[in-house]
Amino acid sequence: MRIDIVSDVICPWCYIGKRRLDRALRARPAVAASATLSWRAFQLNPEMPASGISRDAYLSAKFGNAGHARRAYASVAEAGAAEGIEFDFDRIRRTPNTRDAHRLIRYAARRGRAEPTVEALFRAYFRDGRDIGDRAALIEIADEVGFEPAHAADYLASGDGLDDVLSEDRSARRLGINAVPCFIIDGGYAISGAQEPEFFLPLFDLALNAPMAVEE
Repeated sequence: MRIDIVSDVICPWCYIGKRRLDRALRARPAVAASATLSWRAFQLNPEMPASGISRDAYLSAKFGNAGHARRAYASVAEAGAAEGIEFDFDRIRRTPNTRDAHRLIRYAARRGRAEPTVEALFRAYFRDGRDIGDRAALIEIADEVGFEPAHAADYLASGDGLDDVLSEDRSARRLGINAVPCFIIDGGYAISGAQEPEFFLPLFDLALNAPMAVEE
């Protein structure tokens, strides 16, 4: 079974959705044993400057004032706590451009390490407040996941994977995906949003029991 996960690493609901998918897979060991997870790039802020912007400026533009932002993120923090996620929004100082972070995920996927890299990026941003748009920070994260820092640095400097990231983002929007996370199961079943595990289970069963195509 193939599960495509359309997400952005600065989307808190994507982090929550990842954890809920993990729980759904644990509830279906047969699916977990055979599933292939593919992380697909989506940019919440495709026009974000390469260096990102200050968190205060971002929240002001998005919510209007700090009070509205605190109320919005309080519900996110509560949902995250139920999934074992320690959100610390106050530590975030910049909202980054995530193109290079998505490129690092592609680098990791080629080496069979996408999932721990995604988890590390989420944790770095939402728990530690690190600027995951900064290449030095991304190289440190690559090192923490187990990659050779010099190789990761060369990759990020090369521009490799950028066209793929931009293409995935455009493809998602052409499919009508305007918010993330979105989970696409075997190309035919989709779940939008950070749904509870029980929303995944019937779609797992449908995909497992779908009739095989017969070649003529």
